Amino acid sequence: MRSRLLFPALLLIALALIAQTASLEITAEPHHHQVLENQYVRVFKVEVAPHDATLLHTHNHDYVYVTLGPAQIENDVQGKPPVTLKLQDGETRFTPGNFAHLVRNLADTPFRNVTVELLQDEAARKNPPPPWDEERGLNVLMGGGTQDIMFVQDGVRVSETDLNPGADIPSHHHSGPHLVVAITDLDLRSDVEGQKPTTLHLKSGEVKWVPGNLTHTVTNVGKQEAKLITLEFH
Repeated sequence: MRSRLLFPALLLIALALIAQTASLEITAEPHHHQVLENQYVRVFKVEVAPHDATLLHTHNHDYVYVTLGPAQIENDVQGKPPVTLKLQDGETRFTPGNFAHLVRNLADTPFRNVTVELLQDEAARKNPPPPWDEERGLNVLMGGGTQDIMFVQDGVRVSETDLNPGADIPSHHHSGPHLVVAITDLDLRSDVEGQKPTTLHLKSGEVKWVPGNLTHTVTNVGKQEAKLITLEFH
C-alpha cells in the first residue's frame, strides 16, 4: 500500500522539478515584449522591475542587446555559475545564441533593454557575407558628434552615434536596410536624395526599421543630444 501511495507523490515531485527547470520560448517570457519582426530581426523591449527576475527562457539565435539606463544584473545561464554584470546606459553587446537563462535585476531601478535577435545568424555562419568597407573606427562629425563603428557580427555592422543639436551625419549610402534603436529621445531629419525631407521622432527604447537603397543626410533637429544604435545589414 505504501509503495502505491509513494509512486504518485514522487511523480508529482518530479513533474514539479521539471516545470521549474523548463525553459520558455522567448516570446512566452512575460518581460519580453515583441515590437518588430521581419526576415532579418526579431526585436523585443525588455523591462524587469527592481529585484525581480525573468523566467528561464531560451535564445535560439545570436542577438544584440542595448541597455537603457545604468543597470546591475545577475545572469543565470542554465548549467553555469551566475555572473553579475554592471551595465552603462547605451551599452551594447553581442551574445551568441543557443542557450537558456534568466536575468535577475539587482538594482533599485528597472532594468530595461532592447534585444535584437539576428534571424540570419546560421546562414551568415555557413555563407559569410562580404566584409564591410569599414568594420571598426571612430569618426568625428562636423558640428559636434561622433559615429563609433563598434563591431561586426554575423555580417551585421553595429554603430553608436552621438549627435549634438544641429549636427548632422553627412550624406551616406545604405545599400541594405538598417535598424535604429533610440537610446535617448530622438528628433532626426532625414534628407533623402530625390525625396522630401522626413522627421523621425522616437522615444528612448523605440526602434525604427529603415529600408535599404537610399542616400541621405541625417540632422539632429531636437534640442538635446541624440544618441542611437544602428544595426546595418547587407
